[in-house]
Amino acid sequence: MAGVSPIGGALRSSRVRPVPAGLLDAVWVLAFVVLGRTSHTEGLTVPGIARTAWPFLVGLAAGWIVARAWRAPAALVPTGMIVWPACVAVAMGLRIASGQGVVAAFVLVALAFVGLGLLGWRALALLLPAATGGPPPGRLT
Repeated sequence: MAGVSPIGGALRSSRVRPVPAGLLDAVWVLAFVVLGRTSHTEGLTVPGIARTAWPFLVGLAAGWIVARAWRAPAALVPTGMIVWPACVAVAMGLRIASGQGVVAAFVLVALAFVGLGLLGWRALALLLPAATGGPPPGRLT
């Protein structure tokens, strides 16, 4: 199976490069921030978005480092399953340390939304191998 290899009990595409994968993760985190600020009528100023986004972007970077995500950026397991909770956990710690609000409902929403994106595109990469340049899992070429 060219372009597909088993990792941690899951399949991963070996054709997804780290930079596009990291950018996709970052764009999803920024979408979470923008949607959250919009839903709470906090405004979409650059300083406001930056203030809300930086803990999540630092958390995302920490998750990538812990998972060594550049090795298998599209892997659902282990990459996605490490990057996702690390991103949210670090972000919440930084929000507390910087005096930004953290309540249980926000943590749950962040886990759900960030998880949907960070795990979702990786799951789609497995289901839609044409997007990653490989054959469908299980199909011989």
